[in-house]
Amino acid sequence: MRIALFSDIHANLPALEAVLADIDSRRPDAVYCLGDLVGYNVWPNEVIAQIRQRNIPTIAGNYDFGIGRASDDCGCAYKTDDEKTNGKVSIAYTNEAIGDPERAYLRALPTHIRVEFELGNDPAHLWQQQTPFSLLLVHGSPRRVNEYLFEDRGDRSLARVLEGASADILCFGHTHKPFHKVVSAEGEGEAPYYRHAINIGSVGKPKDGDPRACYVLLTIDETARPGLADGISVEFIRVPYDVERAAFAVEQSELPDVYAQALRLAQ
Repeated sequence: MRIALFSDIHANLPALEAVLADIDSRRPDAVYCLGDLVGYNVWPNEVIAQIRQRNIPTIAGNYDFGIGRASDDCGCAYKTDDEKTNGKVSIAYTNEAIGDPERAYLRALPTHIRVEFELGNDPAHLWQQQTPFSLLLVHGSPRRVNEYLFEDRGDRSLARVLEGASADILCFGHTHKPFHKVVSAEGEGEAPYYRHAINIGSVGKPKDGDPRACYVLLTIDETARPGLADGISVEFIRVPYDVERAAFAVEQSELPDVYAQALRLAQ
């Protein structure tokens, strides 16, 4: 099973088009989007149209949640006064640009998607009940759409988040910084129970110093079982796109120019 996952497009149509073309070339078994389709660039309606035309299962990001309800709050953790001021411009611009059908679409998106697999292929146990292997897709965390799960979070803390969500694999975005961690919860006298935490990065607004669009190709093979570390492989795929087109579009709009420079520097 090969699954393509992407997130945090943020109205960057050139980046999304490049990622979708790359996904098409790899022909995965399934494709999912983990939200934040809008904000910070000029193509919110066009990005939504691409997702809808392809019928890609999608969850709501924090920005989608706010725009879907015509709110002036995107649930973003801006740290400085300048960031807050620029953020107000961005959400006001997006609320003005979004169409009514697109807003209704964002408002109806689910908060998470859970997919469960029974991966055994032994004919002798074909009809016996198995423990399902759980893949949980969220935007920020299982607890809040706008909670940040960074790579430097302690393994025990991250393992508790996954355990509380009953997720063998947790895929999420929101930080725009990709990583993959295998964490375990150990009980006395018990073997470790391994779980996978995968931040799939950002298509349209990377913040890890690499301006190329990022998505994940997740492979789950038939040896994967709940609690085991093996059988899961994660490939972070970086896709070049026309960054200058996206940056120039910001500069030609009412959006703050700082968002154009952020695309060039991936900050």
